Amino acid sequence: MPSPLFADRPAQPPEPGTVDALISQTRRLRGEVDAVRRDAVTNDDDPRQRWQRALCDLAVHQLDDLGAHLGQLRAGVPVQPAPDAGAGVPEEHAAYGDAPEDVAAFPEGTLDGAPGAAYGEPAPPPTGSLLSRVGSAEWNLLTDEVIWSEELFQIFGRSRESGPMSLDEMPSMVFAEDQPLLQAMVTDCLIDGKPIDGEFRIVRSDAAVRTVHMTGEPVLDADGCTASMWAVIRDVSELRRSERAVRESRDSLERSRRRERTERQVAVELQEAVLPPWRGSLSFAHDGPAPLDVAGHYLPAASTGLIGGDWYDALTLPGGDALLTVGDLTGHGVAATSSMAMLLGALRGMAVAGIRPADLMGHLNQLLETSGQSALGSAMCCRYDPVARTLTWAQAGHPAPLLFRGGTGRVLRRPEGVLLGATPGAAYEEAETRLLPGDLLLLHTDGLTRGAHAEDDTGTRRLLALGSRLDGAGDAQDCLRLVLEEFGKGTREDDACVMVVRVGG
Repeated sequence: MPSPLFADRPAQPPEPGTVDALISQTRRLRGEVDAVRRDAVTNDDDPRQRWQRALCDLAVHQLDDLGAHLGQLRAGVPVQPAPDAGAGVPEEHAAYGDAPEDVAAFPEGTLDGAPGAAYGEPAPPPTGSLLSRVGSAEWNLLTDEVIWSEELFQIFGRSRESGPMSLDEMPSMVFAEDQPLLQAMVTDCLIDGKPIDGEFRIVRSDAAVRTVHMTGEPVLDADGCTASMWAVIRDVSELRRSERAVRESRDSLERSRRRERTERQVAVELQEAVLPPWRGSLSFAHDGPAPLDVAGHYLPAASTGLIGGDWYDALTLPGGDALLTVGDLTGHGVAATSSMAMLLGALRGMAVAGIRPADLMGHLNQLLETSGQSALGSAMCCRYDPVARTLTWAQAGHPAPLLFRGGTGRVLRRPEGVLLGATPGAAYEEAETRLLPGDLLLLHTDGLTRGAHAEDDTGTRRLLALGSRLDGAGDAQDCLRLVLEEFGKGTREDDACVMVVRVGG
């Protein structure tokens, strides 16, 4: 099988200007990719960033190789003197020197691994450059002569004094698992005239393991018999390492995404099982003159895609009072929702047992402390007496309720109370507010109105500005819809819950 550079298929050199333009484009692209790689924030715990960095590394390797090949293309194919007639190499092959991909045959400096030289600019080749990663060899079957380029000695870690290896010696440096592959390639080339194209691993004399890619063809004599075999051997260890890093980081990213999807599904199912099953407005039928109309909604965070520990709840207590509560635990995912379920279940049980809001907050604080949960939580618990029309409430580091009356809103004064889980044995105060028919209470977690800093009350002022519109709404569900139109759009940094309570006449 003839070499691609035989005289019956002459190589057509490209236009110099075209190659120069490609070299410039490749150099510019390589610089841009390298800048992205340098500026990338590397976080070993983030599978997405590991995958992005691995892709950048692989792209840089490939652009370096592309620039090296373009540098060869611009330099042109060298013509070396034919060997002595007694060497046994066919004349037509000898006229073209080594294999067409023999990088060592090109002028020094055309394939430097440094930034400009890799794109055809002359520079001395440093250690580890592309020049030292590609070498050529020829095994003459008629004279048993073996010719290695200098670069091949570097790739195999073999001293020049030891001389090149014969085809019989080559397997001694090849991984045991890869020796059958090398033997099959050489046999197919010498006997069947097939081209060589494959990879195998070698163990150098310094115990370093390298991956090499070998391509080549048999050279036939006038009778069509194999006279010699030439090959280009390229050290692709770094390239394969980069490709492997991309695969592994991509697989890690996909596993992380699957875990996130599974965790989100579990968290959603747990949240739906715990939060009130009603949708829309819920009317509490009391014996007293002032029933309540309640509507609530949960808004997930757009930034994380995971369910948080926010909750809202409303239920009728055995004595006819109504329990109204909202809260928020730090964190996201199954851990946050399971802790929320624990607290909400305890809160319901203690409220049904008749424990007052302030004492209830103290018990929840103790529960979060002794449960071993690392999360902190804010909460508000309100107990409404429909006969006396009084709202008794306590809070733990939570935004106060907003009371709207006659189209005007105000923030109720907060009783003292620290975050749940922050201070062992903390005491909590209660506040009491009398409600009138037509009053509207708005309870929410801080994710609804959170501003740029702790003192930013822009969100609260926006809520209060809805007073006249809320006054004209038909029921609690209509009021909730107005709030969601104002706050439910755009990217939300944190989860939020909002509950609207309207007092009947």
